[in-house]
Amino acid sequence: MAKKKQYCECLNTVKPVRDTLEVINGKWKLPIIISVGVGNDRYTDIQESIPGLTPKVLAKELKDLEQHQLITRVIVDDHPVKISYKLTAYADTLTPIIYALKDWGINHKKKIFAQE
Repeated sequence: MAKKKQYCECLNTVKPVRDTLEVINGKWKLPIIISVGVGNDRYTDIQESIPGLTPKVLAKELKDLEQHQLITRVIVDDHPVKISYKLTAYADTLTPIIYALKDWGINHKKKIFAQE
């Protein structure tokens, strides 16, 4: 009985973590969220702020992030038309996660390089 309970508790943790990673996983999604979050709201500004990010990949990732309601595409009907990107209030819920990942990465790097 105890083994089955441990198995269920494990699954209750693993499934939501997998769901989260499915949304923010990949090489570019978090850097794009961070870039937009610090004020890069135009397509070219986002692309230039992330080395190695191609226009095709940026377009795909922005669509994915928009579909997951993390980024909003804002169209200003001017001449010429201006498109910008904003984080949603929902994306703000990722802020503590991003800072936790940042802190963990800094500490991990220190730990690994301290052992060499």
